[in-house]
Amino acid sequence: MQTRAPTEPTVREFDADVIDVDGRTVTLDQTYFYAESGGQPADRGTIDGRRVVDVQTDGDAVRHTLATEPEFGVDDTVTGVVDDDFRTYCMRAHTASHVLYGAGRRLLDDLGYGGFDISESKVRVDFTTSTDIDDGTLVELERLVNRTVWDSREVSWQEVPTGEATAREDVAFNTKTEEGVMSDADTVRIVDVEGWDVAACGGTHVSNTREIGPVTVLNRSNPGEGLTRVEFAVGPTGIDRQAERHGVLRETAAALETGTDDLAETAATVRAERDELRDRVRELERAAVGDAIDGFERVTKSETVWRVGVLDGVDPNDVGEAAKDAVADDEVIAAVGGSASPYVVVAAGTDSDVHAGSVVESVTGTFGGGGGGGPPFAQGGGLDADPDDVVAELRELDPSS
Repeated sequence: MQTRAPTEPTVREFDADVIDVDGRTVTLDQTYFYAESGGQPADRGTIDGRRVVDVQTDGDAVRHTLATEPEFGVDDTVTGVVDDDFRTYCMRAHTASHVLYGAGRRLLDDLGYGGFDISESKVRVDFTTSTDIDDGTLVELERLVNRTVWDSREVSWQEVPTGEATAREDVAFNTKTEEGVMSDADTVRIVDVEGWDVAACGGTHVSNTREIGPVTVLNRSNPGEGLTRVEFAVGPTGIDRQAERHGVLRETAAALETGTDDLAETAATVRAERDELRDRVRELERAAVGDAIDGFERVTKSETVWRVGVLDGVDPNDVGEAAKDAVADDEVIAAVGGSASPYVVVAAGTDSDVHAGSVVESVTGTFGGGGGGGPPFAQGGGLDADPDDVVAELRELDPSS
């Protein structure tokens, strides 16, 4: 006995005879409860007023798990009531996944079906495709899905011989997740969204795409190699998400003092201005560091001028770039970071006969920390010393030792 839910999805109440009771598990001679399969969850509802918490296929039987042990027994006639709201949601969501796949047929190359799942708040479809599903593609998928909903395309299903189904190039198969669609059966159930998509599927569906209602694409991700997951919402969740997006869009437009139609252009302009300002600020910061280095006290060692000093609140990488720009061929620049754990940066001119790496090694040997570099440039950090003590060490350091 198989569930009649896929072939008669609008049935919500039925009578049936009990053929087996095992604790809280009940088997009926017929059922319109959908058994969990292929990514679609089990139906909810009641049997003679007792809540159904799970429905599973067990061989040729459908087992209904109740919240509590029933008072009825074998050969009793009971009434099953399928939860209308949840069944309707699943019908809409499952059919929407087919419509989304149909949109993928029109936008994505080397398309394959990798998985499907319905949860309380969203639906996911996993694609295999060589196409990069970027933001533009995601938006176009959503547009095509909602346009197909608006077009009110008929949705139908029929059993066809397995050989005939597998020979058709237009039928989408996913034997891994569509449990029981093939499974050595003589026939395969084919769901046809008129002029849009055809797929082997054992789920419950609406009879016309207009019954799906608005669809909101939520996100995309890559759950595994070669897979792209697209998540979307159907019904109230989708409507609420669209309203939130609309609100954010209008708030953003107001903050940028523009209209929603001009938001993208305005945002691009603001970003370009930000990047330009950031570059100008960095140039000014580097100039300021250069000026500070120019003001370092000069010490002459073996006819080489050393500029040594402390810089407060400057990143060592920025100091390094400024020191390399400022050092002359016949001089050395040694800058010390003014912090509780100072750093040291050394840039040596090509004619100075000073090895910057050796200078840093000498400083870290005295004050701890670590670092290194080559003859023209080196830096170290984590020094356990007061910055002024490091400066004093550098001024007294014999570069020839």
